[in-house]
Amino acid sequence: MSVVTEVSSGGKKLTISVKGRFDFAKHQEFRQSYEGVKPKPESFEVNLKDATYLDSSALGMLLLLRDHAGGEKAEITLTHANADVRKILAISNFEQIFDVA
Repeated sequence: MSVVTEVSSGGKKLTISVKGRFDFAKHQEFRQSYEGVKPKPESFEVNLKDATYLDSSALGMLLLLRDHAGGEKAEITLTHANADVRKILAISNFEQIFDVA
């Protein structure tokens, strides 16, 4: 699987790890990774350590996750992005709406 999820022991945090190209091919798998989690976690982490590429559809998927998680009040952290992925996030101003660590 190229999208792997892990719920913290208390169920308060959901970590979604993306491997390989983060593009439209991962759309369904990415949505399923968070939509079925009950109860809804308080915080989300998208681990991009193994993501080699990010395109505009991936940016859209991150925005859908943000809407699902509570919009502006959502606690979502994008972590471990490589230099290329970080550059795409910066150019897209996603550092303004997500915590990029």
